[in-house]
Parts: sequence; structure tokens; C-alpha cells
Amino acid sequence: MFAGFFRELEYLINHKWDLSLVTLAPLVIILLFSSMFYQGKPEHLPIAVVDQDRSELSRQIKKYLTHQSTLHIELVTQNLSDAERKLNQNKIWGYVVIPAGAEQRLVHAEDAQIGIFFNQSYFSVGNSISSAMFVSSLEGIQDYMRQHYLVRHLPELELPTATVKISPLYNPDLNYELYLEPYMIPAILHLLLCCCVAFSVGQELKFKTTATWVMGGSAWRALITKNLTYVFIFSFWTWVWMFWLIEVRGWFVVGQLWVIIFAQVLLYCAYAFISSAMVLATQNLSKTFGLIAVYGGSSLSFAGVTLPLNNAPLFTQIWANIIPYTPYAKLQTQQWVVGSPLATSLLPFFILILYAVLYFILALFLLKHRLKAGKNETIF
Repeated sequence: MFAGFFRELEYLINHKWDLSLVTLAPLVIILLFSSMFYQGKPEHLPIAVVDQDRSELSRQIKKYLTHQSTLHIELVTQNLSDAERKLNQNKIWGYVVIPAGAEQRLVHAEDAQIGIFFNQSYFSVGNSISSAMFVSSLEGIQDYMRQHYLVRHLPELELPTATVKISPLYNPDLNYELYLEPYMIPAILHLLLCCCVAFSVGQELKFKTTATWVMGGSAWRALITKNLTYVFIFSFWTWVWMFWLIEVRGWFVVGQLWVIIFAQVLLYCAYAFISSAMVLATQNLSKTFGLIAVYGGSSLSFAGVTLPLNNAPLFTQIWANIIPYTPYAKLQTQQWVVGSPLATSLLPFFILILYAVLYFILALFLLKHRLKAGKNETIF
């Protein structure tokens, strides 16, 4: 076993490009995405206010929009076309329209006709500014009615009012660093792992060194040592990133850290073995990389993290449940953010074990088939 590990490490040392894929590439990925999400969430996003009313109500709405850290009022105008032109030029992300007579309609219990418009083609930014503009506008209207209108027209009354408290759980600040980064780093690293494993196995077939690779006819040992070499390397980089996120950035694990670590190893094992199986089955690196791009590259989109799977088409439901990343994403969410009981994460944990075992058996069968047939075709 150790001979197999040392053989693979020697291969990496002697091939600089392969070495860079397991050293520089993961480091660059971690630095890139850690820097991208370091600020947590976008702030001071430019918007416009179309103030055609120029009243105390509009002043209160603009005050609360200004106090909202997510927003920055880039333009205050009376002309709607100015705001639309800025929006089309991507210089603002949305605008609030306070039409003429809004205050008078409001105090007469009529629709003030205040409108909020935003660019939803940028999904995350659109959701952020729409929520911020909506909340700020409501706060401005409420403050105007309480402090500037009702106080002058109604006697002081002690009336109980209903209060509704909204409390976002597990990520109350809607921080992108906690929301996206824990999913994106494993998703990208496992795809890079697949490419490294596929190329390494492909090189064995290309240069006809399969007999040297499979020492003493122990196909299972050769397969495990080659794949685990890359699994351990990319697991190490994942743990470096987790140390940064947990110890430096302070996003502590609410549940069990060891469960997440073992799940990551199983995740990488599953994708490593399926990559080996693809190369051995196709005998063609171009086809293998294409299959990896489809199977591994779609992990983040079909795991129910960024796009919901509720009421999704049957194909989407099936595809989401045949990729190992889906149970891993569920387990990571349960243990890192939610702090679910350990029993809750047993099902996705055993599914990861099942994937790793099944793909190992498949790769081992294909490797033995190639050895028995004596085929060592050139990889194109």
C-alpha cells in the first residue's frame, strides 16, 4: 500500500503540471472564493428614488432608504425616464417611485401607489435590494403616519397593537460567506479531483504501465492507493479552507465537525472512483472529461442548495439523487449550520458510503476486465 502511495507521489513530483493541479490550483481556488465572499454580503448597492410627490412622506421614505446599509441612493429625480435609463445602463439595481399625490392618498386611506422596481436578472442582488427597498419603504410610511400625521389629528390613546416578529434562523445576516462558500469550495475541489484522477489513470493506460501500476496482480490495492492519494490531498486542502472559515472567520460548526470531515472523505472517494471507472470504460480522456463535466459539474446546481428541488421535473429529481454531492450538501447543512441531531445525518452519511462502495466495485470490475483482456489502448 505504501509503495503505491509513494509511486503516485513520485509521479506527481516528476510531472510539474500534474503537481500544480494538486497544489497551486486548490490554493488559488480557496484564495479566490475566500476573497470574493469576505465581505459577507453586498452593501451600498446603488438605487434611485423617483420623488414626484416631494412631501413629508417621501422625505421619510428616503431617510429610511438611506439608513439601510444594503442600499445607496445614487439618484433622486422627478423624471421616471432618468431612473429607467440608469437601470438599463446597469448603473443602478432598482428604483422606488413615489408618485405625485401619494401622501394625500395615504392619509385618505387610499392606495398611495408607491412602486418598487428592481433588476431581477441578477437573482441574488435583485432579492437583496428588493427586500431592503420594501422594508425601508414600509418603515418610512409607518414613521410618517405615526410621527407626522396621526399625532396631529388624533388624541393620545393607549391602544394595544399587534406585533409580528420575523427572525431568520441559522444565517440571520443573510451572509453569502456562510451561505455559498461552504458549498462552492467542495463542489469545485471535487471536480478538480475528478480531473486529476482521470488523467492519472489515463496516463497509466496511455503509456502502458498498467502492469507496473497493478503490483502483484492486486488490482484493488492499486486502485485504492492511486485514488486515495488524491482524496487525501484534496481533503487536506478542504481542511485548510475549513480552518480559515471556522477558526479565522468565526463560522463555527454548530453540530459535529468529525461527521463533516468523514463525509468529505467519502464524497471525494465516490467521485475519485467514478472518475477511474469512466476512464477505464471509455479508454478516452476527452470523453471522460466530458462525462465528468456533466456528472460532477452539475453537482452544485442539482443539490438543492442554490436552486430548490421542490416541484422539480422528474428528471431533475432523479439526477439530484444519483450524484453524491446531494447527500453531502444535506449533511453539511445539518451539522455545520443547523446543528441537527446526529441521527438526522445518518441517512445521507450512509448514502455517501454506498456511493463510494458501489463506484469502487465498478472501477475494480472494469480494471480487472482490462487486465484480463490484456487491453492497453492508447488514450486520445
